Amino acid sequence: MKRTIIKIDEEKCTGCGECIPNCHEGALQIIDGKARLISDLFCDGLGACIGHCPESAITMEEREAEAYNETLVMAAMVPKGRNTIIAHLEHLRDHNETELLREAVVYIKANNIDMSEPSLSPAQMHTHGSYRNMQEVFNETKPADSGCGGGCPGSKAIDFKIDMEKVNQVVVPVEVAVAATAPALSELRQWPVQLHLLNPQASYFKNADVILAADCAAFAMGDFHDKFLKGKTLAIACPKLDSNKESYVEKLTSMIADSKINTLTVVMMEVPCCGGLLQMAKMAANSSGRNIPVKKAIIGVKGDILQEEFA
Repeated sequence: MKRTIIKIDEEKCTGCGECIPNCHEGALQIIDGKARLISDLFCDGLGACIGHCPESAITMEEREAEAYNETLVMAAMVPKGRNTIIAHLEHLRDHNETELLREAVVYIKANNIDMSEPSLSPAQMHTHGSYRNMQEVFNETKPADSGCGGGCPGSKAIDFKIDMEKVNQVVVPVEVAVAATAPALSELRQWPVQLHLLNPQASYFKNADVILAADCAAFAMGDFHDKFLKGKTLAIACPKLDSNKESYVEKLTSMIADSKINTLTVVMMEVPCCGGLLQMAKMAANSSGRNIPVKKAIIGVKGDILQEEFA
């Protein structure tokens, strides 16, 4: 499968080893004086090592690679001790990879790995949602900061679902709710949104209803958030101007086959070039091996919905 993974420029790499302790998954080793990616299975593609390379020798690329395997990572990490395990779990937490974090917790509990001895102070594990009741495994600590683990801030994966659940629990007085000056809440549930930057197996795609929207659609349509985006996970693309559209088909195929998304709605403009977006969605659905509903919505240049039907 194609996915985002690190790339090491051997000409720039001096073998200083600064990246090694910052790859808690154990994907990097110094071999023959150079940093090497020893296994695709261990690289999560989140780029925590990038900012720790003084020579800027590590970048991200999209290529054919074996799927990241959290169970193998945990098996290799356990002998390194509790501090390394905690650092890895914090890494998953800070990138909102809740499904991978869940796999790690399951592995720790299934193998009776002792996490109780406080070798760090304060305790390093902070969990949210369903993980808060696992005090027999982890202690509470500070909330995740806004850093991106040394990677590109624009491509850090962020799942907004938990924050929106908190917003939805707030009771808003009627007089405030109807105030003309009240700002409209964004219905965006995750970041990033551009299809080239998205990991098709990110937690926010698991069993999700997905919107694949043309770049222009949200600008043309004033109520795009309320009409299409609410409760959905978003990917945006331009079938005319974007390059490497073959990777788009592969990513959409992975969303359907691996993340098992429920539905795919293609929101495109009325201009002819937008038809390529629906074509890519259909190709992905056909090659995924799963039969999911694919819906198309065509938006006029003035923001009205011209057509909405299953493709």
